[in-house]
Amino acid sequence: MLVLPGEELKVGQLRPGFGTYREDGRLYASVMGMLSRQPPFVRVIPLAGRYIPQKDDLVIGVVQGVGPTYWLLDIRAPHFTPLHVSGVPWQLDYGETVEYLSPGDTVLVRVEGVDETRRVGVTMNGPNLGKLEGGYLTEISPTKVPRVIGKGGSMIQLLQGETRTRLVVGQNGRIWVQGEPEQIARVRQVLEIIDHEGQRHGLTDRVKALLARAPVPSQASLPLSEEEQAE
Repeated sequence: MLVLPGEELKVGQLRPGFGTYREDGRLYASVMGMLSRQPPFVRVIPLAGRYIPQKDDLVIGVVQGVGPTYWLLDIRAPHFTPLHVSGVPWQLDYGETVEYLSPGDTVLVRVEGVDETRRVGVTMNGPNLGKLEGGYLTEISPTKVPRVIGKGGSMIQLLQGETRTRLVVGQNGRIWVQGEPEQIARVRQVLEIIDHEGQRHGLTDRVKALLARAPVPSQASLPLSEEEQAE
């Protein structure tokens, strides 16, 4: 649901989160964006701009730098985010970080918290978190992530079932796809539709129609070179 700045949000007893404010006992949107209910909070995700981290978000990060006790991740936030050795499941000695993760590696992490200065803490400790290997990484607008997942996971189940791929979807709009190159190309087509037309009605029917077509081998379905993946 699209809301405008100053629009009253009638969301029951949910508490104000990012992109909202309370005035005279009523809740309003402070930015234009998509209304997102995540009990006990409600937030408005801006239609434009970078990803705004929230506690407990699962995000996909790309390693940008390595220090003796941490890695710097790009999670599409305004600033790089440190992943400290205390937040990984490995036992490391001082300076061994580069032996585990290197610049360009892709990881799934959870946002542990965001302080009052917007500094972000992330961890790799937890179920299904860790390094993502052997797949293709793409990006969409963070506001379209709920459409990729679908109600009750319906859209992502449809995508994975029809293409026999594995998808990992980050709240920051990064999506990692693992499967045969031809099927990855089909997933990329669907994600492009969702990114550009996700706000329109009949999205699921259009996706089903696309997936029902027989895949046609093309340059887009060939394995990507290292240079293409780096772009």
